This record gives sequence, structure tokens and C-alpha cells, in this order.
Amino acid sequence: MPFLPLHDTNPRVNIKFHYVTIIIIIINVLIFINTFGMTYSALDNYLTGYTLIPARLFGNFNLSNGHTNTSVISTLISYQFLHGGWQHLIFNMLFLWVFGDNVEDAIGHTRFVIYFLICGVFGGLLHSLINPLSLSPTIGASGAIAGVLGGYLLLYPRARLLVLAFGFIPVRLPALLVIGAFFTQDLLWGITGAAASKGVAVWAHIGGFVTGFIIIYFIKKTNINSLRS
Repeated sequence: MPFLPLHDTNPRVNIKFHYVTIIIIIINVLIFINTFGMTYSALDNYLTGYTLIPARLFGNFNLSNGHTNTSVISTLISYQFLHGGWQHLIFNMLFLWVFGDNVEDAIGHTRFVIYFLICGVFGGLLHSLINPLSLSPTIGASGAIAGVLGGYLLLYPRARLLVLAFGFIPVRLPALLVIGAFFTQDLLWGITGAAASKGVAVWAHIGGFVTGFIIIYFIKKTNINSLRS
């Protein structure tokens, strides 16, 4: 991770309170807390049915009777609200906190919910298309949040971000450099196959990012302020 974002200096101008971003963060935290105290077996049975499993989506894989058996299509939404540990959760929610409010400010509360979920869905679809026979459960809001980054990059490329470079050097950098570095890293990991050894679903990030960028591009072309709600 080249840069860890901590704060941006980009003010909100259209909304007073970014409550959708905050509600999404709260939901993710509450779902994660709800799993405390579960045994590994109980956790596996409870969560697996809500994870995104590419072989379920594009293959003939079926869950055993012991698992919660949700609709495979619904897992394109549910996987976005599951996390594999505190570090996974905190990093994702930090990125959403830093970047989400300004995208919500630009497109409005209702559209931000739809935008967030669509980015996560297309991120999950690309990941599954690249790995159609994979039995590994995929979880996390990273695909949806990557979409938020893609939108932010197009809307505010010159915004200044306070980041920790390489994990410990505080520095202010433009969003274009910070977000561009994340996307480039994911693209390189995806192309070289390095992501597999790191256990990171980079194609979900890439799919979400590109989706978010494209959506914001078309919203901007139709006058973004007139489309807010």
C-alpha cells in the first residue's frame, strides 16, 4: 500500500451532513461485531452463503446443506458488507470516510447509495469473470470503495490529501497521484498474478474503480448539479 489516506482538504458544498457514507460505515461495523463470539464452524456456516463465490455465480458449485443458502445473485450485494478482520474493516472504512463524503456531496444521498452498490456489483462480476471456477469466498467493500475512488479522481483530481507514504511518512499529495498509485498497483498485481499470493481481489478493485469512473463521467456530461437529490 503506497499511501494511506488520512484526510482531505476538499470541503463539501452541497450537503451539510454525509449521512449515507456514515450509515454504510456503521452497517459494516455492526455486521462485523455481530460475528464476535462465533466458533469457526458457526462463522463458516453463517457467512459463507453471503460471500461471493465465483464458482457459484458462473459454475455448478452449490453450498452444502449446513450453510445459509442465499440467492447467488444477492451475494453480489451482501459480500460488500463482510470483512475478514479488524485490519480489513478499518482500512476499508478509512478510505470510505476520506473519499465518500465528497462523492456523496457531488451526486446526492440517494444516488450515492445506488452508485456505491453498483460499483461493488461490477467489481464482484469482474473478479468472478477472471476467476470463474474459484471456490474461494470473496468479501469486503473494497470494490465499491474503489468505485468511490474512481469517481473522486474524476471530480477532484487536484484535491490535496494528507497521507502516510509507505506507512509512516506524513505528506500532502494531490488526489491524482495518490489514487493513481493505488489503481496502478492493483493493475500491476492483477496482470502479473501477484495478487493471488497476497489474497487480494484486485480485479474487484479494478472493476469497481472503472465502473465508478465511467458513471461519474456520464453524470458530469449531463450536468452533475442538476441530477442531485
